[in-house]
Amino acid sequence: MKALLPLVLLAISLAPGAHAESSHDKGLAIVEEMDRRDRGWKDQRANLVMTLRNRQGQESRRELRISTLEVEGDGDKSLTVFDTPRDVKGTAFLSHTHATKPDDQWLYLPALKRVKRIASRNKSGSFMGSEFAYEDLSSQEVEKYTYKWLRDEVLDGKNTMVVEYYPTYENSGYTRQVVWIDSEIWKVVRTEFHDRKNALLKTLTIRDYHRYADSFWRAGAMHVVNHQTGKSTDIQWSDYQFDTGLGERDFDRSALKRMR
Repeated sequence: MKALLPLVLLAISLAPGAHAESSHDKGLAIVEEMDRRDRGWKDQRANLVMTLRNRQGQESRRELRISTLEVEGDGDKSLTVFDTPRDVKGTAFLSHTHATKPDDQWLYLPALKRVKRIASRNKSGSFMGSEFAYEDLSSQEVEKYTYKWLRDEVLDGKNTMVVEYYPTYENSGYTRQVVWIDSEIWKVVRTEFHDRKNALLKTLTIRDYHRYADSFWRAGAMHVVNHQTGKSTDIQWSDYQFDTGLGERDFDRSALKRMR
């Protein structure tokens, strides 16, 4: 019965004569249904190319790989390892996302040969000089936010549902996020992040979705632009693999030094 709850709530919120205050119930139902549709992949591997661009248009390129473990009853675990360029080769980032308590995150710096824990108050900081914050790298567990449906909208020729996310956890760098969800594949295609002063900070665009293993939609490209600094970051995803046999041991702290 639990799996049917999001659909029931969504049907109620869409019903003629639904009360205005149901926009919060509708927002929650949409996100719960999106979460339900992306369960069961067990583990995932992928390769990434990250391109950092400053205000003047100068670029730097990094190649990295990421492994992710689906965790029942809590947030997912992920391990990211940088392969190029030489000055960041071997840098590894481990994230244990939690639904209702602060995430655990660590960064291994090979030059110092030590593991640095990312404090909760620093999770709004830049990840390795990119326009992604540490908190952006956590799996987006439903319990991390409260929600409000704003409207349905056609975006770039696609029907989308626009939902506002409000962080429930402390030390978030955002007051709110405005999120566009493709109503056909139930995946996020655009997010606007508003900073602690409620000013528009950055916009993330996600595109080139493909379906893998006959079930799971994954993005081919991401572009985030910081409207306040003029900097941007692009990510190209490739070589997705699912259910590869990863386990808990592949995501413990010692894995940071093993994955080089």
